[in-house]
Amino acid sequence: MSDEEFSAPVQAGLRVRREVMSDAFVDRALDRTRGTDSQVMQEFVTEHVWDAVWNRPGLDRRSRSLLNLGMLIALRAHGELRGHVRGALTNGLTRTEIVEAVIQASAYCGAPAGLSAMTVVQEVFDDLDAQADS
Repeated sequence: MSDEEFSAPVQAGLRVRREVMSDAFVDRALDRTRGTDSQVMQEFVTEHVWDAVWNRPGLDRRSRSLLNLGMLIALRAHGELRGHVRGALTNGLTRTEIVEAVIQASAYCGAPAGLSAMTVVQEVFDDLDAQADS
């Protein structure tokens, strides 16, 4: 299914989602659920999060990424955190700022949440370093 086969709000969300998370990330998410009951959830999130929220005025993408990191750390949503670390880098956050976000969240969410989040963040950094060395 191409992006053009979706509704206009889903298409708008896909544009933002692809810019932040990458084509490969979005394609994997869509391919993984295509033809399953989960497909409707991908479309819902794309329309209502990536279009209706990410396209709102008032916060830039960098700020939205920083907020997302804190919330995902608090929720211990490691699968989503992994992708949003990459998205945060795409949106201009530095590695130092991401590490500081983990430390900040640790102060309010607790050391276990921060330590497990830092494990995810380090895995993403290590993956990116390995790709850069290839």
